[in-house]
Amino acid sequence: VQLVESGGGLVQPGGSLRLSCAPSGFNLDSYAIGWFRQAPGKEREGVICISSSNITNYYTDSVKGRFTISRDNVKNTVSLQMNGLTPEHTAVYRCAHSQFSSACDSYDYWGQGTQVTVSS
Repeated sequence: VQLVESGGGLVQPGGSLRLSCAPSGFNLDSYAIGWFRQAPGKEREGVICISSSNITNYYTDSVKGRFTISRDNVKNTVSLQMNGLTPEHTAVYRCAHSQFSSACDSYDYWGQGTQVTVSS
């Protein structure tokens, strides 16, 4: 069982990125999936989560209006659309699989992460 993130990179302030989380070995559609990030020198923090019924939960209000999470059950992926990026969003972003369909907790599988760097 594996989760693989993609879509990270270097972007200028004000720019956008779309991260993707794809599993290997199972379907995502029955589980809540969360995105987390860890900036240099900081603790890992939750960003946003989507339940199996596509309800969005925010771990931090700072991304409301900027970040959108969505799932594509045909492609078996969960995406994180990030708009209006600032240098404060620079971090390694990881997706995680919850053991539950509706609860954004009890994460058991994690991806390795994708680097997002916001800089001019």
